[in-house]
Amino acid sequence: MNKTGLRELLANGENSGVEFKRDDIRPEQLAREVAALLNLEGGHILLGIEDGGEVTGLTHDPKKAEEWVMEAARTHIRPAAIPFWETLDMGGEKVVGIVSLPADAPDKPYKARRGSAWVSVVRVGTTTRDATREEEERLYQQSGRFRYGLKPVLGATLDTLDRRRFRDYFVRVLEGSVPPDDDVEQWQQLLCNLDLATTAGQRSVATVDGMLLFGRNPKRFLPQSGVRAVCYPGSAPDYATRADEDLKGPLLPLGTQDGSMVEPGLADQAWDFVRRNTTPSAQLEGPRRIDRWEYPEAVVRETVVNALVHRDYSIAGTDIMLTIFNDRLEIQSPGRLPNTVTPEGMRAGLRYARNQTLVNLMRDYGYMEARGMGVRNKIIPGMRIHNGTEPDLLEEEHRFTVRLWKEPKPG
Repeated sequence: MNKTGLRELLANGENSGVEFKRDDIRPEQLAREVAALLNLEGGHILLGIEDGGEVTGLTHDPKKAEEWVMEAARTHIRPAAIPFWETLDMGGEKVVGIVSLPADAPDKPYKARRGSAWVSVVRVGTTTRDATREEEERLYQQSGRFRYGLKPVLGATLDTLDRRRFRDYFVRVLEGSVPPDDDVEQWQQLLCNLDLATTAGQRSVATVDGMLLFGRNPKRFLPQSGVRAVCYPGSAPDYATRADEDLKGPLLPLGTQDGSMVEPGLADQAWDFVRRNTTPSAQLEGPRRIDRWEYPEAVVRETVVNALVHRDYSIAGTDIMLTIFNDRLEIQSPGRLPNTVTPEGMRAGLRYARNQTLVNLMRDYGYMEARGMGVRNKIIPGMRIHNGTEPDLLEEEHRFTVRLWKEPKPG
């Protein structure tokens, strides 16, 4: 880092990726800040800076300060971390120490020592706090050491799963067979082998993935499993709405042997909401009248399915948001993009799967393409062909939004 970059950080003040500290704090305090930044997206701790941004400089010899930083990161953080250290002479005998942490730290959650205990910590704005149980689970999930979808849903026995949908999947979709209805042991074995059920204590219960895909009433056990669909008359949220619905039920539909749908899955419900709350235009193709929807069905379905299978289900209390305005349609998914995925990478065709079981089964039903590059191959070209617009892919701290435009932007 050079002086210009440092001055820019100082001018912008502390934020979720920048912390100002004196170098006379306890090593446990420094380790806590290091662990929190590693658990978010990395950043910088600037030593020799007051809270208000005043440069006071290191009080220790820079070499001693480096040893102190490395020792704190090695003995007061689990797993041990090795930050990047550098110093900058700001003039007037004031030297600033810069502790830099990477954005893609692989061993989350990093825990800071507190007495004889080790505590996961997270960065929230300009503050560091102890992680909640749910936040710690998300950190394990980001590191790939924990799959949230395999968690048992306590109280959700196999009777809470829809046996009709299982038959539809195994017999119609996979062209296989299922155990007899009264053979409980075989059903338990089959569902456990597919990670749709697991054993908790002495009982077989549904996993999160099993409940999301095949649950009779997923909302009862997983309140975050639905889609909130809202249609506003204008271009901004308002108290007045044209429609406001809570879409709920399993991800997968219930079909018949000839392929017709008896009960829709969530993706089908979402498209039905869009269809009912947008106005098609009619055009003639030869003798036939063709309805042209404001948003192409294939693009809307792909966007909704991506949200359903890739959202972070460990974030409780919030649904996927499907919002229709008079100039755009937005689908907002709770949670950050996983690992090192970026909107630019998605545009380029980067593949990722936060919830692999959901991806696999939705692909079996034909909701997703086998190559797993729906943003590049369907959503972007689909909107270009439809009306010449580019979809917006918006990553924020706690959510990801795909925005589809009804018409090209003026100018």
